[in-house]
Amino acid sequence: MKKVSDVVWEVSPDYKKGMNVPARIYASEKLLKEMDEGVFAQVTNVACLPGIQKYAYCMPDGHWGYGFPIGGVAAFDLERGVISPGGIGFDINCGMRLIKTDLTVKEVQPKLRELVDALFKSVPAGVGAKGFVHLTQNQFKDLMVQGVSWCIENGFGWKEDAQRIEEGGEMKGADPAAVSSKAMQRGITQLGTLGSGNHYLEVQMIHAEKIFDHDIANTFGIENENQILLMMHTGSRGFGHQIGTDYLELFGSAMRKYDLRVLDRELACAPFKSKEGQNYFAAMVCSANMAFANRQVITHRIREAFSKVFGRDAESLGLHIIYDVAHNIAKIERHTIEGESREVLVHRKGSTRAFGPGREELGALFQNTGQPVILGGSMETGSYLLAGTQKAVDETFGSTAHGSGRTMSRTQARKRVSGNELLKTMEKKGIYVRAASMEGLAEEAGFAYKNIFDVVDTITRAGISKPVVALAPLGNIKG
Repeated sequence: MKKVSDVVWEVSPDYKKGMNVPARIYASEKLLKEMDEGVFAQVTNVACLPGIQKYAYCMPDGHWGYGFPIGGVAAFDLERGVISPGGIGFDINCGMRLIKTDLTVKEVQPKLRELVDALFKSVPAGVGAKGFVHLTQNQFKDLMVQGVSWCIENGFGWKEDAQRIEEGGEMKGADPAAVSSKAMQRGITQLGTLGSGNHYLEVQMIHAEKIFDHDIANTFGIENENQILLMMHTGSRGFGHQIGTDYLELFGSAMRKYDLRVLDRELACAPFKSKEGQNYFAAMVCSANMAFANRQVITHRIREAFSKVFGRDAESLGLHIIYDVAHNIAKIERHTIEGESREVLVHRKGSTRAFGPGREELGALFQNTGQPVILGGSMETGSYLLAGTQKAVDETFGSTAHGSGRTMSRTQARKRVSGNELLKTMEKKGIYVRAASMEGLAEEAGFAYKNIFDVVDTITRAGISKPVVALAPLGNIKG
């Protein structure tokens, strides 16, 4: 492994037979030593995939995943390259949304328990949770294509919301015909639900000394010290999981058909331009749009809960979206490779898009600041809002970390602490938690994750993200 810089490490193609490009890992020495062996095996396996461009990447929050490491990034030539569900994840368009309020800690603290309880009641959480929006199959198909615009047209959002969501909340290329009836059945009842695992809804605050760039913060919508924000982390639920399952099975035969070989069956893939590859992409886009819509309906329920608790309408409370970004997705993007501007298929698996200033995709709002990047930490340590940079565009296909990244399995975490014990510990820290299950809560203890400050320091030193503000937890809803 060659040291490129203090926070960039490179594995030569000589390391493993079949590697088409080097692998690059973004990490401090401390984080590199903490990474499990699976990360190195997986990122070098990704480097062997057909049509891969420049490097196979792993971000500093990287850990072992399915196929790609979580924290993995890879871009593929559209003609010679492949698409792989293992490079996107089962929870397609699992992502983050950050919502601001005009409320301060002083106003919210006396009502914190009432507020968290109201949110917990309004946003179904946990395994098998069902939403309050009842859709026909035709309505669900429309939603797969229209995403957030369907929600706004049907009263679950404000017109302005779409301009603060990646892709406007409506990714192009969806085809409901590429989605199985089983996936339809799993997804049709889950709109507006949080899910389980590491998915959460969190009430957060800003400490005055934790605003690192006041100008960008103000542009993003952060105006006050001690301002209250809401962060959510969820995706396409069982809908995306079933689409991933369906196409992984299909790609097994597709690989034989196209004479493709991979070092790990979890990297099952198909040529992007093949019928199978195009069908999976179309189904993935359906799932991505459902996830955008899912977070939109949750936003609607958040606005309702705040209005009820504070006796004012959501508009007067300032409940506006700061940004919504995906971190499990594949997208066609234009990047410069060997001096030539080309379209490539960028897979991001547990990695956030981090475009710098001037990118057309960001629209007018973020042309001067770069894209907002939402980095979720553990429920005990807090989270970060950052901005994308040109260096990320130049070096990592406009990609950065997505969170803290696990350091241990969920089973290991449960062995170290009980949910009830963790609940009491967090309450002593001033963090009020409601959880769908105590076992699920224990799995998400802070010690099960990397130190978010180490992750942020690494991507800052690498220049692929710029810190704007750190956010501290006050209340949390866990799936």
